[in-house]
Amino acid sequence: MKKTTWLAATIGALVAVPTSTMADDAFFEALTGGKVSFSERVRYEGVDQNNALKDADAITARTTLGYETGVFHGFRAFAEFEDVTRLGSSDYNSKTNGETDYSVIADPSGTEVNQAYLGYTNFDTDFRLGRQEITYRKAPFHRFVGNVLWRQNHQSFDALSLSNDSLENTKISYAYIDKVNTIFGEDFDNEPVIKDGQIGMNTHLVNVQYTGLPFGKLEGYGYLLDYDDKGSLSNQTYGGRFSGAQPVNEDWKIIYTAEYADQSDYKDGAMDSQNYYLAELGGKYKGWLAKASYEMQEGDGVYSFKTPLGTNHAFQGWADMFLSTPKEGLKDMYFTVVGNILGTKVIGVYHDFETDKGSLDAGSEFDILVQKTFMKHYTLGVKYADYSADSEYTAVNAKSVDTDKFWLYGQIKF
Repeated sequence: MKKTTWLAATIGALVAVPTSTMADDAFFEALTGGKVSFSERVRYEGVDQNNALKDADAITARTTLGYETGVFHGFRAFAEFEDVTRLGSSDYNSKTNGETDYSVIADPSGTEVNQAYLGYTNFDTDFRLGRQEITYRKAPFHRFVGNVLWRQNHQSFDALSLSNDSLENTKISYAYIDKVNTIFGEDFDNEPVIKDGQIGMNTHLVNVQYTGLPFGKLEGYGYLLDYDDKGSLSNQTYGGRFSGAQPVNEDWKIIYTAEYADQSDYKDGAMDSQNYYLAELGGKYKGWLAKASYEMQEGDGVYSFKTPLGTNHAFQGWADMFLSTPKEGLKDMYFTVVGNILGTKVIGVYHDFETDKGSLDAGSEFDILVQKTFMKHYTLGVKYADYSADSEYTAVNAKSVDTDKFWLYGQIKF
């Protein structure tokens, strides 16, 4: 039977089914009574670096289309397609387009399934099996596990995940990850770690959060990363975090955070133990926030504390000079101001960097973002990062160079 004949026969059979039969079918109602989601983000990114690479310019569009079914006996399904398209010239290194004479803008063109999972909710527990985005903190603070939402191609995981809130004020989350679908897309290979844009793993994530304290939130976690194709990278991280806020009066509120983690070898891993520290103190006043933060990832010149599954763009400067912690480790003293001017969000950050080993001056950076959302669905934004290198660190890491990055973007999301 020809395909056209088969298709016509199938459509005819569906049309012939009485409407009342479908209307009374709870499964059909769940299947068709779900929710469609759509987003479109068009962005210009420019990169200017003080090295031999040519300045990069990219205009790209990220389009997503998703559908989540209704619930049938606790079950539901979700699928989301993602397309990244280059608009205009290819004067940038997307990591897959071969334009290696230009600075990197890691937004390769391509179409793929970003998420596709079956969910089930019962016994105070939500289960998900399949391709999914996994995060344990509100965006953009996905330090250890995230979806890298700033890049056009998001990071997702082929995984089994669950979260349980049976205990009062407590959320317990677990995930087993089989593969990481990286931001570089299906055409990217970096043997032996990344094949066809994926990292094979046997990884376990455990995260527990408690919100029952009057003065703050507690979080404990254990992340055991086991790499299929390069076992020497395997590591285990155990840590704890405390964060909170206390009002001083009707206008002022003090905010604070303290976090510690230890990272060491796991399975066939080869690293020596390294520590992570974060301390923050600041205040909120009538919609404005100002805080001082100190973050350190230890390094001994061979191994350093790393967060390979995190949304690292949100940390240690938007110029992305330290997406992967240098082997000397990194200390980051930074100051953040967040406010709202006439309904427009403004963020300013200043970073001062220093290595852990040797206390080398690793440069400084100034970042600013201005973003406006209209009618909940439309967003316009401008973002700028200016990293200034220091010769003391450049002498041991030639990739540390003066770098300017500029973004202009617009988004529609339903």
